[in-house]
Amino acid sequence: MRGELSIEEWKMNRRYCPAAGPDRQSESAFAPIFDFSFFIFHFSMLLVSLVATTSLAADSFAKLAPPGPDSWPSFRNGNAQRGVATSSLPPKLDKLWVHPAGKEDAMIKSTAAIAGGRVYAASLNGEVFCLNLKTGKRQWTYKSRDDVKPNTFLPGFKAGVAVTADTVYVGDEEGLFHAIDRESGSRKWTFETGGEITSGANFYKDKVLFTSHDSSLYCLNAADGTKAWQYETKGQVYTSPPIIDEHTFVAGCDEHLRVINVVTGKEETDMPFGIQLISSPAVVDNMLYVGTMGNEVLAIDWKSATKIWGYVGGKARYDSSAAVNDKYVIAGSQDKKLHCVNRKTGEQVWAFATKGHVDSSPVIVGNRVFVGSNDGIVYGIGLDDGEEKWRFVDGRPFSASPAVGEGCLVIGSESGTGNVYCFGAK
Repeated sequence: MRGELSIEEWKMNRRYCPAAGPDRQSESAFAPIFDFSFFIFHFSMLLVSLVATTSLAADSFAKLAPPGPDSWPSFRNGNAQRGVATSSLPPKLDKLWVHPAGKEDAMIKSTAAIAGGRVYAASLNGEVFCLNLKTGKRQWTYKSRDDVKPNTFLPGFKAGVAVTADTVYVGDEEGLFHAIDRESGSRKWTFETGGEITSGANFYKDKVLFTSHDSSLYCLNAADGTKAWQYETKGQVYTSPPIIDEHTFVAGCDEHLRVINVVTGKEETDMPFGIQLISSPAVVDNMLYVGTMGNEVLAIDWKSATKIWGYVGGKARYDSSAAVNDKYVIAGSQDKKLHCVNRKTGEQVWAFATKGHVDSSPVIVGNRVFVGSNDGIVYGIGLDDGEEKWRFVDGRPFSASPAVGEGCLVIGSESGTGNVYCFGAK
């Protein structure tokens, strides 16, 4: 039964590929003064109530405002999954706050979302939570299962969080996909798949798309969670599906890249890779960029089903999803380096060395790129020269990816308490 594992069973099963007073005369003498004071008191309280109500209404409106142009609403900041921030960051980043996700076993592997002055994050302790972006104060908490027995571990979250105007979407490690009311944190609906979900969600009109380790790409009606269509591959799927126009893409452990029509769910193109994928593709027009488990970063013209170039400068596989702008393709590798490649030629521009595997997916912000490493450090690196510009040390791995929105960088660590950090200008 879902959610009925003991703590030890859960730890074993978690895997990698979550009036008495004066006399009446005195009373009569002071009655006019008392009545007037009573009136003033109630009038003042009315004004306070109106101000509070107005402020609450304004705050609620801000929380429910659709993600704006400088938000970070999904795993790679949009359907194309390019990992490029539309918000700027100050030249000097200060730590604004840190919020522990829990007391223990609350490690963060999930990428947060930022929208409307709120942070939406998820942890391996089975909680999704909403924080105030300015203060780090928790607004609400959602648990992956209801009515769980004491000392039972909840299924956790590794998938990135996605938000729309009124809903938070995220899948858990037991294969349940959740739609959560963005204002209250209450459950709207859930959809059960047959395997762990590490995919973030993307959106096409009124549909939400994601993949599951049950080998499938799912398209659901975002309003009620009913299935629009399901496309089955022949191997587990870890990747988040990018969307461009009416096309989406699915790739995974069956070593194929497929182009799927978003409207019909039908396959349009099948490209045998011969290489498994864990990282999620980024799409720019007719070009798709992705790191592979074969120690290679690929540039694919998906319309012609042609490999344009392959970068083999890394010495290990790529679990990190690439960030792509006009000039560069940047991805982290298990060789402990962040690799920057010329987008047109596939030639190395620079490689930045850390002291741990780089599973975190990089984010391009202006002339810098930010990424976490399993060495317990978040790095800020010069985009053109590959030189370190900034660092923050937690000491525990940063396998989650940065979210950069509304002037802040937010990232969680794999510390036992699942520290969520926010950096910006003080």
